[in-house]
Amino acid sequence: MNKSNAVKLPLLAAMVTFTACNSNGPSQQAETADTTKVPAFNLADIDSSYKACDDFDNYVNGNWKKNNPIPSTESRWGAFNVLDKENKEVRLKGIIAEITSKTDLKKGTEEQQIADYYTSFLDTATIEQRGITPLQPYLDKIAGIKTLADWASVTGELQKIGVSTFTGFGADADAKNSKMNVLYQGQGGLSLGEKSYYERQDSATKNVRSEFVSHVDRMFKLAGFPETNAGETILGFETKLAAIQLSNVELRDPVKTYNRAAFSELKTLAPDFNWDDFAAKQDIKTDTLVLQNKAYLTKANGLLKATPLETLKTYSKWQLLSQFAGYLPASFDNEDFHFFGTVMTGKKSQKTRPERAIRSTDGKMGMPLGKLFAKKYFPESSKQKVSEMIENVRKVYGERIDKLTWMSDSTKQMAHKKLASFTYKIGYPDKWKDYSSINIEKGKLLENVIASSLYFHKENVDKIGKPVDKSEWGMTPQTVNAYYNPLNNEVVFPAGILQPPFYNPNADDAINYGGIIAVIGHEFTHGFDDQGSQFDAEGNLKNWWTETDRKNFDKLTKRYIDYFSGLEALPGFKINGALTIGENVADLGGLTLAYHALVKSFEGKGEPKPIDGFTWQQRFFLGWGQVWHGNITDAALRNQIQTDPHSPARFRINGPLPHLAEFQAAWGCAPGSKMVLPEAERVVIW
Repeated sequence: MNKSNAVKLPLLAAMVTFTACNSNGPSQQAETADTTKVPAFNLADIDSSYKACDDFDNYVNGNWKKNNPIPSTESRWGAFNVLDKENKEVRLKGIIAEITSKTDLKKGTEEQQIADYYTSFLDTATIEQRGITPLQPYLDKIAGIKTLADWASVTGELQKIGVSTFTGFGADADAKNSKMNVLYQGQGGLSLGEKSYYERQDSATKNVRSEFVSHVDRMFKLAGFPETNAGETILGFETKLAAIQLSNVELRDPVKTYNRAAFSELKTLAPDFNWDDFAAKQDIKTDTLVLQNKAYLTKANGLLKATPLETLKTYSKWQLLSQFAGYLPASFDNEDFHFFGTVMTGKKSQKTRPERAIRSTDGKMGMPLGKLFAKKYFPESSKQKVSEMIENVRKVYGERIDKLTWMSDSTKQMAHKKLASFTYKIGYPDKWKDYSSINIEKGKLLENVIASSLYFHKENVDKIGKPVDKSEWGMTPQTVNAYYNPLNNEVVFPAGILQPPFYNPNADDAINYGGIIAVIGHEFTHGFDDQGSQFDAEGNLKNWWTETDRKNFDKLTKRYIDYFSGLEALPGFKINGALTIGENVADLGGLTLAYHALVKSFEGKGEPKPIDGFTWQQRFFLGWGQVWHGNITDAALRNQIQTDPHSPARFRINGPLPHLAEFQAAWGCAPGSKMVLPEAERVVIW
């Protein structure tokens, strides 16, 4: 599990969850395109003891689930995980092995950085010998804190290296002037990631809090820190902090969380916190910024003023130790995994050190590795094919807009304008960032991590007040994901996801439309979900709806929120319909667009014949089902429900289908079937 105590800034790109540049990209044709034959759909995955019209997930994937239990190193196991493992532990492994086999790598080159970071992660003897001494300079600064003003200064310095506190800064495109970057302020500092973990009273959540207290105490003991009852101290402070924070649902509102202000207003809202030093230690200079929630700052000022300084120092020591635990000796690393891996998500064991070294190197040197990944594994033919798919979806979306009965012509005109303005990126960046200033050395893992953090911090801070670079990517090419960024009004598809089962050049159109085309449609629909629909064609937070049309849209989304909120994933844990509404609307829209794009593709050709006894209509939904097949631990499922804007995979399959008349017709589902809703209860938005 990735620790979730990072500052929650209004970075508005909705994901399926961002110098100088080198203009030389990968060659136009992959050197060794992966031509492994992958079946379009494996019939052995089907469990015919289930009926498609009663439980489509278990019908399509029942045998896959039985035959693919969750590995001990994972909290969930599905199509995304399998492909991610292939990309990292096979493809990136081979690339890194080739690099590390070389001698006399020149200092500052990407190959030297990749090789030395990777080997420093594997050098456990040196890591054990050094203990926590690499953290000592920061621990000394915390120990030297005498006043609340000192604490603000030190926490500002810690922010530069990624250590969380109650608030934080970050630069991104200005939501109301999307061509320029602005400084944002947001809440943060919760070790458990989301305020509900501090408030829920069910036994599972109480157990997490209890385990957290014990975890902090064990970590402090390992470090030789003198504080007693540190766990209770940290939990107590974070519980008070959580109580004054916005929930993850409230953070979804881009209007309420956009409060432009003069930097000096921070001093009025929270006068006891030393904002000047906090910003200066991060090399931040600006007269204006966007505040997430003014009331939070005022309440936080009162909380900090009432909190003993020793508690704040203990809190900072904890955040520092926790942030870097995975790069410290095995005793810290294992304890960190026990809580954040096992307790929080149900993983039973860590990945091997070499596997983790690959993933850590990917995390710090992702773009240089991505350049090599794209060159070797992403052929230009795939880029061209995906471009054609995107344009097909755009055309069908326009036709769907024209047919809407709940939207007026004037709003439709604006929707068409936004749709026509969508841009897209496929595979890999056209230009690559220069990483040469990052000082990576053998035998200095923690310093390498900090050097990487300082590079990305400087990169972000340097954007403040400058024009947005719309060529920048928010994901590396090897990432198995995709995203829509409302501030750029763009959809982005890394090379990593453009592989089976999402996109399979060997598959029939129906399977691919149920897979990659539905993913493309999903990202397009994010431009018109509850958040994306509040941004105009230029990416600005600006209303382009008539009042009546917006009310009609909100009524439809409210019905969909209520529908998902009634779905129970585990006893006592129902889907949070308000948190997941953006992704749920995108799934519903993506499926609808993909299906009708498939129908359109048959014009002038005639419909294809059944394959393996399944019609093209049925194969379309088989394609959707196999994209989301997966198993998940109960702990990870609880965590996802509380923190993730995506519904669990099972509900991404079964959730939208009862609303689609096309699904009922494809499988001949009788009225009253579990996967069929009465027509009056169906939600059709786009």
